[in-house]
Amino acid sequence: MTAATLTATAALLLTACGGDGDDSSPDDIKGAGESSSTPSASASASASGAADADRPDVSLPEDLKLVFDFERPSDTDQAAALEDAANYIRALNHGITEQDVKDPAYSFYSAAGASRYAESQIQEYVNGGWTLTGEDRYYQAETSPVGEGEKAKSILVTFCEDQSKAYGKEVKTGKVHRTEESLASYQRFNLLMAPQQDSPVWRAQQITVEGRATECRG
Repeated sequence: MTAATLTATAALLLTACGGDGDDSSPDDIKGAGESSSTPSASASASASGAADADRPDVSLPEDLKLVFDFERPSDTDQAAALEDAANYIRALNHGITEQDVKDPAYSFYSAAGASRYAESQIQEYVNGGWTLTGEDRYYQAETSPVGEGEKAKSILVTFCEDQSKAYGKEVKTGKVHRTEESLASYQRFNLLMAPQQDSPVWRAQQITVEGRATECRG
């Protein structure tokens, strides 16, 4: 994907979450915030020794739930890369809900193109006066090492997103704009994760996002 395509994904997210609707409060979400397996809902310690890192706050408002329905890989590095890929997504949403384009959370978990992508996403929401509410689900995660030798230099993490229960909310009025489930509700992420020297943290380096991902629906 080109840089222009990645930037355009911000508009795709707004499209998926926007539209006509009412200003009623979100429906109760059963099982929100739960996951069938790791990563956990909190950005706490993982098998990679994450407790040793001084990690930023990625907490979200009570009306926004991120569900990571991931299976932990048996490989320690791949498990750590998957955990921090989830933390990158948490950090991105933290920046959106905080309306902070320079939120340090996403900078902690990303660099290069992935950091620019997060900044552009947050900027789109800030410019539009939008935030998020509801439930955002991530699933069908896969990890694969990139590079040669016994110790891969990076790990490619891919997963699907279901936004059908996530909605745009006007920051000023609190009005929630609801939409019906459609192919536009589904995206597929590819994150290139790299380890940091003398740190348990894996950072997203590059990201591509496929909108209207048919393989993620159903």
